[in-house]
Amino acid sequence: MATARRRACRWLRWWLPAAACLPLAVWAAQLRLGAVLGEADADGFARADAPVEFAFPRDHGAHPDFRSEWWYVTASLEDLDGRRFGVQFTLFRQALAPRPLTGGPWDAWQIYLGHLAVTDVAGGRHLHAERLSRGHPRLAGARVEPAADGGPRLRAMVDGWRLEGEGAGLDRIAIQAATAELAVDLSMDAVKPIVLQGDRGLSAKGPNQASYYYSLPRLAVAGQVTVDGRVRQVTGTAWLDREWSTSVLSAGQRGWDWFGLQLDDGTELMAFQLRRDGGLRDPYDQGLWVDGAGRAVQLRTQDFTMAPLRHWRDEQGVAWPVAWRISLMTPDGPRALTVEAALDDQRMETLFTYWEGLVTVRDEAGEDIGTGYMELTGYD
Repeated sequence: MATARRRACRWLRWWLPAAACLPLAVWAAQLRLGAVLGEADADGFARADAPVEFAFPRDHGAHPDFRSEWWYVTASLEDLDGRRFGVQFTLFRQALAPRPLTGGPWDAWQIYLGHLAVTDVAGGRHLHAERLSRGHPRLAGARVEPAADGGPRLRAMVDGWRLEGEGAGLDRIAIQAATAELAVDLSMDAVKPIVLQGDRGLSAKGPNQASYYYSLPRLAVAGQVTVDGRVRQVTGTAWLDREWSTSVLSAGQRGWDWFGLQLDDGTELMAFQLRRDGGLRDPYDQGLWVDGAGRAVQLRTQDFTMAPLRHWRDEQGVAWPVAWRISLMTPDGPRALTVEAALDDQRMETLFTYWEGLVTVRDEAGEDIGTGYMELTGYD
């Protein structure tokens, strides 16, 4: 964590001209996990408090009047030799104020943070990196603009890392990001259409806490993953999440356990539970089951349970639950899934620490039946 903060401070000193400089402590505070999830002052920001009519492609771009937002892609991949890789690419937007501070292109009221990770299962490694920049037309941002063929195109970037999407439904997505250690260059085609999470896209996390949330639950992926200079041709599947809010977690909620799973029978599951002080089940736990035809069914708290089966303890003594049993009721009947990390240590030791990584899904007989990603927050 200390190394990540020093690296972030170097980025901030480079990008912040004195005329518009905010104290580094302000930036660091705004990028703590608690601030992103909802603990900071929300006065003046827009709030997700009722269902709205989503407008695509407009809503693929940024919503700067809300405090927090992310564009999030996870992919489960294999190379030509069957070697497994996981890729995470996330672009976070965080507003430091509910309105522009100066009105100029160097205005520091919006900041963007990029996270890139590659899990090399056979190599036993999880490599990750981050990029940080103020919002600026040449540095970082997310907007929808006309493409060369006249159709809409999403262009999201932070300091050279790019996510671009074509069409109102994000029918095709491309990601390009590189560091000295790793690089990804992936093209993704939507296999299923956009699904809205929660109540018509309003995902409630508490009595007065919610986000706007939609997903592309299955994309077909092809491209390249480069680790330590070795380029590997890969194919697989990916999941895209889009979410924006001003305040997500309520008092007494410590974090969440989130799963985005793609099963070999063509179905998908998104489910999360909100961990409360005292260990009680949160009534706002929720999920989504997507059948083979792309029809989505909302899962309420009573429709599923999650129970950790195994923990991995890091060098700081933090116990991360890296294997789970998920029991749920689907439209086709009950299902029981075992979800286990492909590697135990897939922490993102960035400006805020969380666990984000590739998982394997098995049935009750122990047979592999799918793959996906798991996210664990609030454990540190």
